[in-house]
Amino acid sequence: MTRQPETTTDHHEPGATGTLLEAERTPEQDGSARGHLTLGRHVALPARRVAVIAALVLVLLILATSVATFALGRLGIPLSGVPDLLSGDIGVKESFVLERLRGPRLVVGLGVGAALGLSGALFQSVTRNPLGSPDIIGLAAGAGAGAAIAALMLPGIVPVPLGAVLGATGAMALVYVSTGSGFRNRGRLVVAGIGVAALATAITQYVVYAVERDKASALTAYIHGSLATRDWSQAATIWIIVAALVPLVAAISRRLSICEMGDDLAAGLGARPGSTKTLAVTLSVILSAAAVSVAGPIAFVSLTAPQIAKRVTRGTGPHLTLSALVGMLLMALADLASQQLPLFEELPVGIYTMGIGGLYLGYLLTREWRRGTL
Repeated sequence: MTRQPETTTDHHEPGATGTLLEAERTPEQDGSARGHLTLGRHVALPARRVAVIAALVLVLLILATSVATFALGRLGIPLSGVPDLLSGDIGVKESFVLERLRGPRLVVGLGVGAALGLSGALFQSVTRNPLGSPDIIGLAAGAGAGAAIAALMLPGIVPVPLGAVLGATGAMALVYVSTGSGFRNRGRLVVAGIGVAALATAITQYVVYAVERDKASALTAYIHGSLATRDWSQAATIWIIVAALVPLVAAISRRLSICEMGDDLAAGLGARPGSTKTLAVTLSVILSAAAVSVAGPIAFVSLTAPQIAKRVTRGTGPHLTLSALVGMLLMALADLASQQLPLFEELPVGIYTMGIGGLYLGYLLTREWRRGTL
C-alpha cells in the first residue's frame, strides 16, 4: 500500500461557516501549497494557494476594468456617482450609459470571455497540446461561417446559435479527419486548422458578398468580433449557457486532470478517459459557438487565456476557473481599449484580441519549433 503524504490542516470548530483554506504540501509540488477551499461544512474544492490568490487578483482587475469602462470618456459616469448607482437613484444620462450604451456590451464581453477561456482550457486539456485551441483548429471560424449562413441565408429557418454550433462541429470534424491522427500531432493540427479556418473564412466572405449591402455591412463588424450594439437579450443568452454548462465542466475537472497523466493510468484510476474527453470536447464546442453567436468570432482568447492561467500558477491541470477569469479580463480590457483609445475608437474587440493573440501564437510556435515538436 502506498503511504499518503502527511497533511497539515488548520483546525476549526465543526460548525464553523465561511471560507477556509487548508494547506497540504507534497514533495511532487516542489513546496507549493495545495489544499481545499471549504465552504461551510459540505463543500470542499481542491485548490492551491497560488491559484486562490491569482483568482482574487483577477477578480479585482476585472472589477477595476469594469468601473473604468463606465467612468471614462465623455459620457462616463464619475466615481462620485457610484453611490447613486447602487441606490438606483440615477439620472437620464446615467441610465442610458448603464442600461443601453455600456452595460450590455460589458456583460456580454465578460460572458464571452468566460466561455472562450473555458472552451480553450477544455480543448487544450483533452489534446494535451498548447496549440490545440478552438482558434487554431478553425472552430471559431467555422462557428462564424455557420452563424453567417443561418443569419443571412436561412433567416427564420435556422437560429443563429444553432448555425454557430453546426459550423463549429463541422470545422472540428474536418480537422480531426484531415490530420489522419485526430488531435495528437501538433504540427498537423496547426496546418489542418489553418486550412479549415481559411475555408470557413472564405464561406463567410462569400455570404457577405452574396447578400444585400445593408445586411453585409452589419455583418462586417460581426465577423471581426464586436461588442458594439449588444443588448440584454444577448447578455442573458451567453450567461445562461455559461451558467448551465459550468456544473458539467466542474464535474469533469478532476477527471480531466487525471486524463492528462495518460489514458492507461486514467482508465486504471476510474477516470473513463473516452467519455470524459468526448464530453469535454462537446462542452468546448458549445461554449465557443455560444460566444460566436452573440459577439462573432473573437480570435485567440481561447488560446491565450488557458496558457496565461497555467503560467500564473505554474501548476498542472486544466485551470478552468482561472482560464475563465483571464478570458473575462482580456475581453474587458479589449472592450475598454475599443471605446477609449482615440486612434482606434470603436475598433472591433476581435481585432485587439487578434493582435495580442497573434504575437503570443508566434512565440508559442517558435518555442514548439525549438523543442522539435513541430
